Amino acid sequence: MKHIKIFSWNVNGVRAAMRNGFLKWLHKEQPDIVCIQETKALQNQLPKELIHPDGYHTFWHSADLKKGYSGTAIFTKYPPLRVSSGLKIPEFDREGRTLKAEFSDFILYNVYFPNGKASPGRLDFKMKFYEAFQKVVSQELNEGKKIIICGDVNTAHKEIDLARPKENMEISGFLPMERAWIDRFLQCGFCDILRSFHQEPHLYTWWSLRSGARERNVGWRIDYFYVSKNIKTRVSDAFILPNVIGSDHCPLGITVEISEKFLTRAVINDTVTDDTVTDDTAKDYAITDDPENLAGKIPLQPFLL
Repeated sequence: MKHIKIFSWNVNGVRAAMRNGFLKWLHKEQPDIVCIQETKALQNQLPKELIHPDGYHTFWHSADLKKGYSGTAIFTKYPPLRVSSGLKIPEFDREGRTLKAEFSDFILYNVYFPNGKASPGRLDFKMKFYEAFQKVVSQELNEGKKIIICGDVNTAHKEIDLARPKENMEISGFLPMERAWIDRFLQCGFCDILRSFHQEPHLYTWWSLRSGARERNVGWRIDYFYVSKNIKTRVSDAFILPNVIGSDHCPLGITVEISEKFLTRAVINDTVTDDTVTDDTAKDYAITDDPENLAGKIPLQPFLL
């Protein structure tokens, strides 16, 4: 059976990451799909080699609230059947936090969940985003969809997931209400797939840039892969890559078994041209099912959940 690797990485600014060797890392590591968060850029601010890197289709959802803020992108060797942006809730979608790529074998969500540290208002925003996202994917689970979710959740779930839990009990990112949401989310049909393979402590994905925290491994695990239980057995590995630098976060990834249908679809659509999810509207983009008509991705009307 064929396996692919899917990576997730909060790059803390894609232009800075590019200067720090992101494209060199991408071409050396050769992941099949990479989801990045906190891109902090509009597409017209990025060079062609990042928008159209060799061997990859890319899709971008940038914040229209303000420049240099938030944003998500997907790099994939395999063209999706459809890509859409946002949760169809304007107050969330204007921050460019969600991309959804539909493949024949699964739905892939790339999500940059809000940070609640700035103010009580942002904590409230974060919790509302959590609940809205859970509502969307719970509906898809009820429809029998297979779902993989990756990204920066901005919360450490359990005491094992940060170096200093006692000192952070009253800090957003480790508040009881944030951790309780993760409990509820997993109970609705998902698993924290890294913990299916690694139960040991000191596995972190983010470190403060102050006081040499990364060198001392005083970190937090706030980046995750959540997979629905109906696809869990097809995941053969989950891992983090703490030695990859270029951001205050490190990449993490999973290895997933895919079907012949996944590969056949990718071969059929190998000639389609790249397109991007626009920043100003939550459109769907689909690849035509007609192998005789591979002109490119077809913009569809926005759908409502």
